[in-house]
Amino acid sequence: MKRKMLMRFPGGLAKALTFSYDDGVEQDERLVSILNKYGMKGTFNLNSGCYAEPGRVWEPGRIHRPLSGDRVYALFRDGVHEVAVHSLTHPYLDELPAAVAAHEVLTDRVNLERQFGRLVRGMAYPIGTYSDETVEVVKSCGIAYARTTKETQDFKIPTDWLRLHPTCRHSHPQLMELAEKFVTTDPEGRKQAKLFFLWGHSYEFERDDNWQLIEDFTAYMAQYADKLWYATNIEIRDYVEDYRRMIASADGHLLHNPTARTLWVEYNGRVITIAPGETKNAEEFF
Repeated sequence: MKRKMLMRFPGGLAKALTFSYDDGVEQDERLVSILNKYGMKGTFNLNSGCYAEPGRVWEPGRIHRPLSGDRVYALFRDGVHEVAVHSLTHPYLDELPAAVAAHEVLTDRVNLERQFGRLVRGMAYPIGTYSDETVEVVKSCGIAYARTTKETQDFKIPTDWLRLHPTCRHSHPQLMELAEKFVTTDPEGRKQAKLFFLWGHSYEFERDDNWQLIEDFTAYMAQYADKLWYATNIEIRDYVEDYRRMIASADGHLLHNPTARTLWVEYNGRVITIAPGETKNAEEFF
């Protein structure tokens, strides 16, 4: 019998949605409230060296308004949304000597881990710039993934996590067309798993006076809550990598999960769950 094995996300779902927003600005508070309203999760990439002073009142008309450290903590302390590295001071990392770039990444990571009391393993490249040397620096700092600004306009599962390209920015002119394509293509989830990865800066919604855009996008995606896994960037990376660690027998019948999380696999059209440390004979389900 021909064997067809496909990765499935938690709950046996074939599609996932994630958000990535940069700079830690005041508008993040409104964006988080929108994500919470629709039960979605995002990743917020922070420059801990650029926090505003507590109580800072910005001059009228300023759009890019960094949050203070206390407001950042209040916004993300519950752990629903991921906080990630965006470098200490938001430089062009690829133009810095390796040691200085490492200081930017590692110090930001240390600051965020101390601030929130949890591991911080994700990152977005500031200004989206990087080089092969930058990637090696980021890797040496214990970063598990690093998001770029190169848009793919597709929904493929990433393979190079340190050159993690998003689907599109929220300002993409075909955003809603891409959203519709994502949810309506393979609606029964019988093909390869798919990921919609949206990125941007929340201050852009104020600048462009288009908060309704992200409200419409999230409301649209919320209609498919039974079909989509809403996850942070690190949750998706860790699940995919754990799935890729699954061990199969030579004939594909036996599937062993060596990880600490439950994995889902579609085997010949049927979704099978494999508990941590469990080995299953997939043929027994047919």
